[in-house]
Amino acid sequence: MPVYVPMQFRIGTMKKYAIIAISICAFAAGACFAAGFELMSPDLQEGGRLNMEQVFNGFGCTGGNISPALKWQGAPKGTKSFAVTAYDPDAPTGSGWWHWVIFNIPADQAGLPKNAGDPASGLAPAGSVQAKNDFGSPGYGGACPPQGHKPHRYIFTVYALDTDKLPLEANATAAMVGFNLNHHTLAKALITVKFSR
Repeated sequence: MPVYVPMQFRIGTMKKYAIIAISICAFAAGACFAAGFELMSPDLQEGGRLNMEQVFNGFGCTGGNISPALKWQGAPKGTKSFAVTAYDPDAPTGSGWWHWVIFNIPADQAGLPKNAGDPASGLAPAGSVQAKNDFGSPGYGGACPPQGHKPHRYIFTVYALDTDKLPLEANATAAMVGFNLNHHTLAKALITVKFSR
């Protein structure tokens, strides 16, 4: 026997589910908006090993400390700028290790050339800001996990942002940049590589 459901209840239920769906999209922006957004690199292979060119030079490591070339495509409509980070969640610090934080990359850019993470190179896009990494210097600081550790993950992420500029100076901490990124990210794409010594 059919059960009659009042129209008002049905409309209210539909609205409730629509609000839930929108909330999920807002919370998990990557799942809703990143379908065509992807990050690529001639220097990094997803799941592969970081090469010595991108390893830090110091702290017992003897790499080139050169940031990899990155390219992205498929940014969502409304993107006004980009940011890029490189992060090691496996560093034994309790909060990971930020190797690179660059933001206010203009929306007309589709990547970063190799060694753009060296502020002295002049290869980063005009107007972009390179914050201090966890080694304490601006720009890129390569991988240098403790000797004998299992392979650490290095996550390179590009963020498509809904603002042309984050209201931050170059001396902003990575955590402060991350706070602002989470409030302005339309989509993100990433490549994860590993390294140990």
